[in-house]
Parts: sequence; structure tokens; C-alpha cells
Amino acid sequence: MKICLTCSHGGHLTEILQLMEAFKGYDVFFITYEGIRSRNIEKKYTMRNLGKNPLLFLMSMPKIFWILIRERPDLIISTGSEIAIPVFYIAWTLRIKTMFIESLCRVKEPSLTGKIVYPVSGVFLVQWKQLLNKFGKKAQYWGSIF
Repeated sequence: MKICLTCSHGGHLTEILQLMEAFKGYDVFFITYEGIRSRNIEKKYTMRNLGKNPLLFLMSMPKIFWILIRERPDLIISTGSEIAIPVFYIAWTLRIKTMFIESLCRVKEPSLTGKIVYPVSGVFLVQWKQLLNKFGKKAQYWGSIF
């Protein structure tokens, strides 16, 4: 199984790196931002930080589409930030399975990224029970993942 891990290069990357033991034996690659923290990741595709700039989102889509076509992952997992948005929507059009894990720091209110990718996420996990009622029926609570 090939797994794509996508997240920003700060705390979201820290969270996903804490899960690396679960991915042993799988072919894993990252889609993340250029930065000091992402330099040591071996198999990765990097891009400029998208922030909330709609033009950068649009400009990132051909590159992300090409990456997903080239790599053909079976599953995409994200711990968040805005890079997950174009990745998840392109994955949805390509029928690639996705899993979004809402950040552990999101205790009372959902993230903007979580709200945006929720409709196209195959599995959507929250790490606090009180967040279940902030999303729809698809949201699941499995306890703390990190």
C-alpha cells in the first residue's frame, strides 16, 4: 500500500511524524511545504506555503494533480493546515481514499481546514469528543491518536 502524508511544515508535521511507526512497511511519501523542518524527510514533494491566498491555491493544483497521478497513492492522510485542501479535493476527483485527523489542539472549535475538507474526507477523525457535534455524522472519535 502506498500512503501520501500531507500537512504543513510546523506542528501538523510534528503530529504526523509521531505516527510514522504505524506506517512501517508501507511505501510513504509527503506533500508538504518547503522549510527547515521538512528538509530531513526523504521522500517528499514540497511547495511554497499557500497560506490563505486563493491564487496560490489555484497555482498549486496542477503540481498536486501531477504528484498524485505520478505516485498513485492508495490512501492520503493529513493532520491539517491548508495544504490538505487542494490535495483532498484533487484526491476526491481521482477517487483516492482520504483520512483527515483534526489536530489535537482543536479542543472546542474545528479548524478551518477541517471544515473545508470534511465533505470530501473518507474518514474524518476528531481527538476530542466535544468536537463530534461540530461536524456531521462522518466525524469519528477514536481517542487521542498522538
